[in-house]
Amino acid sequence: MARLLSNIVLKSLTGSSCSSTSMVTCGSAIHQSIRCSTRLSGDSDAQGDSNPANKSSGISLQDIVRRDVKENPVFIYMKGLPDAPRCGFSALAVKVMQQYSVPIRARDILGDPKLKESVKAFTNWPTFPQIFIKGEFVGGSDIILSMHQKGELKNLLADITRDDNQGGA
Repeated sequence: MARLLSNIVLKSLTGSSCSSTSMVTCGSAIHQSIRCSTRLSGDSDAQGDSNPANKSSGISLQDIVRRDVKENPVFIYMKGLPDAPRCGFSALAVKVMQQYSVPIRARDILGDPKLKESVKAFTNWPTFPQIFIKGEFVGGSDIILSMHQKGELKNLLADITRDDNQGGA
């Protein structure tokens, strides 16, 4: 039922269904130093190996989460990636955020249970997607949709542009 509702809302927002394009795996300098099976969307420095060798860097998953949300104006921990969401709620979150033409960075939590648990502990929020805007946890797809419908999201995202992707996770 929830998936059906999400699909109806998605179609009403965009008039189309999700498209799938190429995905990128995590591989920036910070992420190469840990065992990583999450995928990072929009990482131009990424490499194709989704399980880089563990090099004992001392960087914790909590540090990765902190860096992700601090360095990216819009960051989503989700099931799948923005180009290929793997659940209706994640697809809904992406479609709502795409209405504002802001850069969206994301990690797929499905491939890394430890990352998933670290994000839950970081926010004290049990479900996904988890959306961060300007370093602050906002909530899930239901909250983002409600903010969009009330006009609140427009104000929150007003000063974020496509060029605001400040380096990267």
